[in-house]
Amino acid sequence: MPLLVLALGVVALVVSLAATALATVLGSRLNAMDAAGVAGQVKADARRVPNIGGVGVVAGLLVPMAGALVLAPLVDGPHRELTDSSAVMFDAVVLVASVLGLHGLGLFDDRRPLGPLLKLGLMSVPAIAIPVLTDSRLLTLLDAYPGGEVMSIAISALWLLAMTNAMNFLDNMDGLSAGVAAIAGAFLTSAMLLAGQWFVAGLSACVVGACLGFLPHNFPRARIFMGDGGSLVLGFVLGFLSVRGTYITEGGSQWWGVLLPVLVLAVPLYDLTTVVGLRLSQGKSPLVGDLQHVSHRLADRGLGRRGAVLVLWAFSMIAGASGLLLLTVNATGAIIIGVQAVALMGVLGVLEFWPRVKANG
Repeated sequence: MPLLVLALGVVALVVSLAATALATVLGSRLNAMDAAGVAGQVKADARRVPNIGGVGVVAGLLVPMAGALVLAPLVDGPHRELTDSSAVMFDAVVLVASVLGLHGLGLFDDRRPLGPLLKLGLMSVPAIAIPVLTDSRLLTLLDAYPGGEVMSIAISALWLLAMTNAMNFLDNMDGLSAGVAAIAGAFLTSAMLLAGQWFVAGLSACVVGACLGFLPHNFPRARIFMGDGGSLVLGFVLGFLSVRGTYITEGGSQWWGVLLPVLVLAVPLYDLTTVVGLRLSQGKSPLVGDLQHVSHRLADRGLGRRGAVLVLWAFSMIAGASGLLLLTVNATGAIIIGVQAVALMGVLGVLEFWPRVKANG
């Protein structure tokens, strides 16, 4: 089964690589270029670059996933019951519909920017549909208490919505969002393989492959941007994977395993939290873009845009590795990892917020 998961990732990479190349050509011919956003939005200087690269990312996600679902019933084996089930098929259909809906929303918004509240409302639809229709929820232990299931659904929907926006926020420099998503997907794939959760592992591998197939076209200097049609989907799918996975097992990982997704997704969550806090403190709308993201602040500290991207990739790798270790350590180890994670984000905060000092002379 691990080989099948790896194969899905390879197929996703090949499909994404080819589909993104095609999208680059079509985007140029159709003049589907990056442009100014909604009123009040502050963006970097416009570049004549197509912003429909999300087509390649979504193709890399959905083509191998659809192929696996179609072929799975034809293959006999000990894991057939995991894919030859009406529940899994229904959940997959809901997920695919949600992905296509967000992809369409992103493509439309990249052409004709929607108001932030309308866009947020439309993004909320799949975020609510997933926990309600597929029962993919956080904190299901709340079900034992009155109103607990409703609270679990609400928390899960808010998490999905937060992750959808977090990756969308992070898509502000060449290679940043796709690279961070690939790293997060790789650690989620490893965690799910260790836990024997093949459905989640296969989809995580597709995320990795789709991002790696897109990156050669997007790494500085980019020939195409993923746009909202890609970043919204990546954030949503990563959120879904983190909710769908099980991190506490009998005789295995303990309760602190549930913190694994928080560490794996630490960089986009950090950026979302800090940029929203900055905008609110300045009396600005948290939903209108600007140049105050962690990547911009690191670039302004002398790292440059490529250096900022590479540093954030490195932070993602360190945090993700720490999260993966949560599945194997005891309570003491979990505390050490927690302290390390807080220190890691503290270092990132110092790097971007420490007052500049002019050199003498």
